Amino acid sequence: MTTADTTPLLRIGLLGTGPWARNTQAPALAAHPGVELSGVWGRRAEAAHTLAAVHGTRAYTGEEGIDALLEASDAVAFALPPDVQAPLAVRAAEAGCHLLMDKPVATTVAGARAVAEAAEKASVASVVFCTLRFAPETSAWISEQGAVGGWFTARAQWLGSLYAAGSASEYADSPWRREKGGLWDVGPHALSVLIPVLGDVEHLTAAAGPADTTHLILRHTSGASSTLTLGLSAPPGAAGVEIELRGERGTASVPGWAGAETAFRGAVDALAEAVRTGVSHACDARFGLHLTELLAAAEEQAQAG
Repeated sequence: MTTADTTPLLRIGLLGTGPWARNTQAPALAAHPGVELSGVWGRRAEAAHTLAAVHGTRAYTGEEGIDALLEASDAVAFALPPDVQAPLAVRAAEAGCHLLMDKPVATTVAGARAVAEAAEKASVASVVFCTLRFAPETSAWISEQGAVGGWFTARAQWLGSLYAAGSASEYADSPWRREKGGLWDVGPHALSVLIPVLGDVEHLTAAAGPADTTHLILRHTSGASSTLTLGLSAPPGAAGVEIELRGERGTASVPGWAGAETAFRGAVDALAEAVRTGVSHACDARFGLHLTELLAAAEEQAQAG
């Protein structure tokens, strides 16, 4: 019998029932061979029962349902707005549950710091799901470019058309995305690629563009600089993701990736490895706090004009 055959399943509960939970997290957790989907909690009872039934698990609702799901789980995954996620993540850590969080961890530095401190105090593992850090194709590319070094500058454009005229995306109904815009929604993705390749951010300048678009100029500890354009309101023909590095060996562009569900399975694997080894993943709650610090600084600058 192999080691894999004798390893207990990691019981992961899911908090949230919206499109992200339905389309990505619940299917990935239910299909993962090393995971038992221990239950689904939702703010709307009907949605919780429907999603739980689809994946053959138990529904939890109400305040008492949160505690019951935490008790039935080794870890919890979050598919909730960031400022709903943060206090529940603190609560989960205090209950001894490992954390698989969505980005951003919170939209306030205080909220994100509370999560990082709670995870550290409880000695629970944590992973923040920034898609490109866990998709196999892009994760490998990030590691390769970080090892190469010698980068002079980088350019990242992450433009969605969520709020363009005629958009029918169900994610456009998210109040927090509409309020905070592309800086907070897709900014963590871009930063999570650039920081491990170019080094931490030493200096940041931000300016507002059209609609919710934000432009950033960063100086990194390696000496390289980068520019980012982030938004959710681009015309459909202008939408897309491009990340390009330029340096001593020429240029390198981020490859395509298979999709969010595959990437989320990679994040589940990363959490399981951190639980097993006790070694923190690079994209943990502390990194999530740092992302929030950078985004909050950028937001303040952009709003100040």
